[in-house]
Amino acid sequence: MHHAMRLEEDSLGKISLPSHCLWGVHTQRALENFVISGQPLCRFPEMIRALALVKLAAARANLQLGTLTAAKAGMIETVCAEILTGQHDSAFMVDMVQGGAGTSTNMNANEVIANLGLIKMGHAPGSYQHLHPNDDVNRSQSTNDVYPTAMRLALVAQIEALQAAQARLVAAFHARAVDFAQIHKIGRTQLQDAVPMTLGQEFASFANTLSQDGEVLRQAAALLLEVNLGGTAIGTRVNTPEGFAEAATAALAQVSGLPVRLAQDLIAASSDTSAYVSLSGVMKRIAVKLSKICNDLRLLSSGPRSGFIELHLPAVQAGSSIMPGKVNPVIPEVVNQVAFQVIGNDMTVTMAAEAGQLQLNAFEPVILLNLLQSLRMLAQAMDTLTERCVAGITANVAQCEGALENSLVLATLLVPHIGYAKAAEVAKTALIEGAQVAETAVKLGYGSAAEIARMMS
Repeated sequence: MHHAMRLEEDSLGKISLPSHCLWGVHTQRALENFVISGQPLCRFPEMIRALALVKLAAARANLQLGTLTAAKAGMIETVCAEILTGQHDSAFMVDMVQGGAGTSTNMNANEVIANLGLIKMGHAPGSYQHLHPNDDVNRSQSTNDVYPTAMRLALVAQIEALQAAQARLVAAFHARAVDFAQIHKIGRTQLQDAVPMTLGQEFASFANTLSQDGEVLRQAAALLLEVNLGGTAIGTRVNTPEGFAEAATAALAQVSGLPVRLAQDLIAASSDTSAYVSLSGVMKRIAVKLSKICNDLRLLSSGPRSGFIELHLPAVQAGSSIMPGKVNPVIPEVVNQVAFQVIGNDMTVTMAAEAGQLQLNAFEPVILLNLLQSLRMLAQAMDTLTERCVAGITANVAQCEGALENSLVLATLLVPHIGYAKAAEVAKTALIEGAQVAETAVKLGYGSAAEIARMMS
């Protein structure tokens, strides 16, 4: 069965496309050239929405400045409004990893918007004399200002999702801290017994160490809200009417609902990727903290009879194909692995940012992919940890308090009363004799049972 085809042409020659295809020659060449990651743009709807917002804002600015007719600007805006609803996501098929500094992604958007507009105007896709991807949809723009501006909007949207997941996880740890407030246990340093604490204090520390990153994430998002829209190729505003950058940025703030602002130096902003490095660094910081907490949860729940056995994690699946009844800490384990991925992504972002040359960084596509992947995976990992682990953790009170009673750490509490040397003698003697600290202190003559109890209270 033969389908009707249409011919499109660029400076490299002609190419055949299905007549109903919403993209054009530039997108088709990208589909053939960049079979790389297997992750097409349609899997990242936040970037598609961001591109639509930028194109909509640019159309409004062009209309305001008289460089686009009301009919064309109105059609671009109508199509962009549809794209914002998600109904055309399947038309955005270029690979997220691509050469050309994002040109293929920008042209995918330009061609889809033009062809959807042409259909609404009663013309066949590809009839670009009526609405052109470059001359109309991309008017007063370049990939070099469109792509990074959209990239920043997409990242901010995902930062908000991560912040929400982080808040839920912090709340879950705080709830456990309240539940465990009166459970006394041993605190440890270097995997050795240290001083007494409560299980509530331990869980509160998990909550507080994660909550500290809320403000750092907000600061990273604020850096991303500075855009170079209207700078076009290298920030010199070539091919833009007077005032376009200001008008387009104002329109973008209006349609996005975000306080985007125009960079003071558009040339510097066109090649500067430091905001991405900052965001990636924040996510690495969060990942390291999260992984450390999961390490603690796995240690504290080790057992069920020969480990720490202070916590019981929810049993979510069988743990072995050979050992009956074995249950593993699979939720903390998967979060650990997410952290490893985020840390690796940070290295990719760092190297790609460093590799920029002169007035442009050509490697923003891989920066975007890695940042979006890290944001998504961290948010999903946090929600998984919240819902399938932290919310259902219970304490082994007998183990926590029994281990504390038999521990030598209680000797530390005697130091202010009898001095370090005598307290060390108590601890050493108790260890050798297999006795408790309190009874050993009494035996060595450092106080009566009541006095020693008061010292250790």
